[in-house]
Amino acid sequence: MAVLAAQQILTTGLTATFASAAGGGDVFANTGRQIVEIVNGDSSSMTVTVVTPGTYKGKAIADDTITVGAGVRKHIGPFDPEIYNNSSGQVDLAYSGVTSLTVAILQI
Repeated sequence: MAVLAAQQILTTGLTATFASAAGGGDVFANTGRQIVEIVNGDSSSMTVTVVTPGTYKGKAIADDTITVGAGVRKHIGPFDPEIYNNSSGQVDLAYSGVTSLTVAILQI
């Protein structure tokens, strides 16, 4: 599991730096202003799971699952901290596979 740092989007522009998705998942600090950019360079679709540790009236909130097709780039977020943050103030990401899957955390 890797801790990914957010990259600030500026009025002058941002050329994002991507990291390989970690087999054990990734986490990032979340203030509600972050967006995840996923690039699937593989020939198969991948599923990204955004863990939702929060509850509503004592009931678990289902995790979000997002399919990223082969050769597709997707943006996910932003993430409400009350729903998505774990006890460390981070969002947990899990992947169905990591071959040719890269990720960047962008902050608006």
